[in-house]
Amino acid sequence: MCTAGPRDRTFEEEHARVNIAIVAGGTFQYRSRAGRELMTPGSVLLGNPGECFECGHEHGAGDRCISFGYSPEYFERIAADAGARRVEFGTGRLPAIAPLSGVVARACAGLNREGASWEELSLQMAARAVQVAQDVAPSVEAPAGAVARVTRIVRRIEREPDAELTIERLAEEARLSPYHFLRVFEAIAGVTPHQYIRRMRLRDAAARLAASRMKISDVALDCGFGDVSNFNRAFRGEFGMSPRQWMRR
Repeated sequence: MCTAGPRDRTFEEEHARVNIAIVAGGTFQYRSRAGRELMTPGSVLLGNPGECFECGHEHGAGDRCISFGYSPEYFERIAADAGARRVEFGTGRLPAIAPLSGVVARACAGLNREGASWEELSLQMAARAVQVAQDVAPSVEAPAGAVARVTRIVRRIEREPDAELTIERLAEEARLSPYHFLRVFEAIAGVTPHQYIRRMRLRDAAARLAASRMKISDVALDCGFGDVSNFNRAFRGEFGMSPRQWMRR
């Protein structure tokens, strides 16, 4: 849990181990050797041992992360078993993309559920992160003004994930044309606004299904899906299984 805000000074820290952190809520800027990245809910922070970094909250206060730490030797064994070509991360962030959705949703569900197996989740997270990171390049550093606009929109989406959030409405709030907003958002967040909103709703639904006994139809409606059949199709496309199969697993 972090409560830092725009008035708090950033300071340099160092990763003592291999660090992987899932952003469960809020936003912050993460600067490492790989560059500067905007961390948003669903994205994953990556840190190599001995690497210096800074975290800042220039455009919004507070965040919540689920952080895993690994000794270099242990992480090398996981990476080798996962078939990774390289152990060291070449990027500081993995955006909220589909290959991470399952393990991110399971970890977020674990925050609200007794008996979650964090050891198993730590292995799954490490293997998936090292596999996905091989094909993700560092983001191009964006102007501070653009980062501020996208941060404001991301926090708006987080506050009202089930609201009717069209590109035109979000672009107007960001004070950009729809086309410019689409380009800027994707460049900074790593996914399009539509992908970001849909994935956030599906992660929320998956976490609820894993941590409670709610009906699938109720979860679908609560998470902004007006049609249960559409929710089932989207869920299967994101997680590779139906909501009922997810609950059983």
